Amino acid sequence: MTRKRKFLLAGLVLVVVVGGGAVGAYWYERPMLLTGTGYAAHNACALHAIADRDDAKDDLPPNPLVPVLRTSITDDGTAAKASILGVLAPQKAWATPGYGCTVASRRPMGLPSPTVVPAANNPYAALPLTISTDAAVTKALADGFGDDLGADDKADLGTRGVVVLKDGKLVAERYADGFGITTPQLGWSMTKSVTNLMVGRLVQQGKVSLDDDHLRPEWTDGRADITIRELMQMTSGLSWDETYDLGTPITQMLYREPDMAGYVASRSLAQTPGSYLQYSSGSTTLLCSIVTKDDGGADALRREVFAPLGLSSAVLEVDGVGTPVCGSYMWATPRDWASVGELALQDGVWNGTRLLPAAWMAQSTKAVDTKVEPGSDGYASGWWSNTRADGSVIDSRLPTDTFYADGHDGQYVVVVPSQHLVVARLGFTPTRDDDRVMTMTSELVDALR
Repeated sequence: MTRKRKFLLAGLVLVVVVGGGAVGAYWYERPMLLTGTGYAAHNACALHAIADRDDAKDDLPPNPLVPVLRTSITDDGTAAKASILGVLAPQKAWATPGYGCTVASRRPMGLPSPTVVPAANNPYAALPLTISTDAAVTKALADGFGDDLGADDKADLGTRGVVVLKDGKLVAERYADGFGITTPQLGWSMTKSVTNLMVGRLVQQGKVSLDDDHLRPEWTDGRADITIRELMQMTSGLSWDETYDLGTPITQMLYREPDMAGYVASRSLAQTPGSYLQYSSGSTTLLCSIVTKDDGGADALRREVFAPLGLSSAVLEVDGVGTPVCGSYMWATPRDWASVGELALQDGVWNGTRLLPAAWMAQSTKAVDTKVEPGSDGYASGWWSNTRADGSVIDSRLPTDTFYADGHDGQYVVVVPSQHLVVARLGFTPTRDDDRVMTMTSELVDALR
């Protein structure tokens, strides 16, 4: 499944009948029901605990379970419950300060004290709302928010925040009603791009090498040859399916496995390591468990990336055993997401200090040169490139040197080095094919040239 995966519970019909048939139907459908209730519990918990929002239904994608989902926040505000009709397939998500929400049967224990992240390290944090006076910039953002659309189509587009940085300066931003400068939003797979930065920090410090192998003690077969580089590039060869459906690895990992990395590591080899790129959120979460195991665990990303950049809004959530879910679960404000892009644009230099190895970003944004599954053209090392490995351009609307972070439901941080431009777009676009991000970025390139 590609990065454009859709959370669809397609074909599921909840049939309520009397007798043994209902019991059998429930147990057959229970894995899928747990996917739905796990998603709903996590969503409600994280919106409440991280984003200070209590409109959880606004972030549930269309599926047949929504009318029968029952979700509530516990009286003390530290957990959320979800079930079908208040009875079936119950799931619970626990909130932990600094580490967001975890879907598990019990609260995760033994987490390290989260590193304090001072906003003072971020030049954009204290700025007032920045509204551009440039007509072309204003129009580009209006197009990105769908101002030309009818109410229903604009709601389907779902743009919630856009931040534009040019030459290192905040030149424009806009937010939807109910969202603002201080509202953290879930980046989904953009978390993979931030994970790339953390790995770069560890490489710079000499703690890991991209060619490290023999990464798990139980890997005594062909999996022992898997390297950190291959996990980053999703060419590990571990069997996977990113489709959100009954019994697939991605839904099993996110909603039924307390130890997500352990589950991914248990997967067998389907391909020779390095020979085939298959998109896998599991690979990135496994990668995080390996590189942080003896170096801060759940706190590593806070220490290595959030604190140096002053991403004071950022939260990376953990699984039931405290492993950071680096494939999916980082929250931050659009300004903080844009700051991630600015660090990448500056090749790892922040406030005059080099945080990443020289040329790390050039290496990390070069498309993987191997056989690629359909829909993953341009995937690099946690980032996406606008050019394929053979040099051909993927999206002609944008300069060839463009690269970007890309997350589920329309999350983007687009970086255009030749124009010294960063565009962060956060939103909720589960059904619309055209989220207008690339068109808006193209318009901003022209407007700010």
